[in-house]
Amino acid sequence: MDSLDIAFAEVRRYLASLDTRPVASRGSPDDMRLPLPSHFPEKGMSANDVVRAIAAAAEPGLTANASGRFFAWVKGGTLPAALATDIMSSAWDQNAVLASTSPAGAVLEEVAGQFLLEALRLPLDSSYAFVTGCQMAHTTALAAARNAVLARHGWDVEARGLQASPLIRVLANAHHHSSVTRALRLLGLGSDSIVPLTGKSPGKVDAEVLQTALSQAPDAPTIVILNAGDLNIGACDDFDLLCPIAHAHHAWVHVDGAFGLWANASPRLAPLVKGIDLADSWATDGHKWLNTPYDCGMAITRDPQAHSAAMRMTAAYLTSGGAVRDPMDFTPEWSRRARALPALAALMELGRDGLADMVERCCDHAAAIYDGIAALDGATGIARPTMNQGLIRFDAHDGTNISDAVIADINASGEAFLSGGQWNAERVMRISVCGWNTNADDVARTVAAAEQALARLRSS
Repeated sequence: MDSLDIAFAEVRRYLASLDTRPVASRGSPDDMRLPLPSHFPEKGMSANDVVRAIAAAAEPGLTANASGRFFAWVKGGTLPAALATDIMSSAWDQNAVLASTSPAGAVLEEVAGQFLLEALRLPLDSSYAFVTGCQMAHTTALAAARNAVLARHGWDVEARGLQASPLIRVLANAHHHSSVTRALRLLGLGSDSIVPLTGKSPGKVDAEVLQTALSQAPDAPTIVILNAGDLNIGACDDFDLLCPIAHAHHAWVHVDGAFGLWANASPRLAPLVKGIDLADSWATDGHKWLNTPYDCGMAITRDPQAHSAAMRMTAAYLTSGGAVRDPMDFTPEWSRRARALPALAALMELGRDGLADMVERCCDHAAAIYDGIAALDGATGIARPTMNQGLIRFDAHDGTNISDAVIADINASGEAFLSGGQWNAERVMRISVCGWNTNADDVARTVAAAEQALARLRSS
């Protein structure tokens, strides 16, 4: 048995255990360090021994987010074809940065990009980039936005930088994700550039609020950031109303669609994001609702010229150009694995009907978990899922909020894994369903675990 055989045996053992193993990890840091050398080895170890040692070290610290009962954060599992293709991608070890360095990587990424745009029902002439995750998808798309809004003012930001450039305003949904803030920091715009936009409906921007904000500095280069799927309640902005207002003021509209963008792949849920195709750029994650392995985010822009201008680099020793798209012209990386391949595999395995069914099924399971738990004595429903996110509060007999204690008890049981959050200044439990393999039995087990945890805590 060689090291690959050992690794595959460990993978199969882990996947076979998902239905019975605790969803939360059980080991301590010392447990994880114990199988490894205490210091850098003087002599190298055999590949077989290395694989066995690392597998043993990881085992007590593995969180089973590939399980059908992981609802803590917006994480999917990994579809079989995506997992298998990811393994092949690692074995092939392609630098998918140029068509010359990896013809296979470049061509297959073109196909993945085409399928991605078709699946999400976005303009088919949009540019795209497969990056490490939604954090870098935001950074990439907002770099294109920075290029475009400054170019309209005669400023070449790639050549001249931001020193003495016109000041860029960022008008963002007040419930924007922190990855948006970090992207703005990485791009030199800073968190103070954000003007938060509010609305009468939780998590949504009012048209009047946007109109007023845009009118306050009508000549300033402006980026508007809207949400497709708020992290807590899944709220989506009214894109068909807000995008034309922003465009009338020559603003660039960027959408944080880390998971909510995938609602546009479902005929049933697409009305929640009506008009999302009117935006100028979109950021999303493969490891959420597409259920790819990690290291797969997608940045998409309506303006390929601005996108390429923000990213493209050349060097004398590189062979670029030709009939096949060079991925490097649209990504911030000089060296990159062929991360589009698992996304391509997932899209092919699902197809249009399968993708829609998976997204809708997750939403149905989220609602079922919410309804089952909210009906328990001591539980109060705060936000029933309109998509795949919901909020519930738990109280002791005296009215004390015990949400965090209930979450900890559920997680300690191993039956499910959930996370807490803050909503309207009170602690709540978040429900987030993104996994392709979550089923009705997982829903029932999770509701039962919550019932038992709540009964224990309210009786103590």
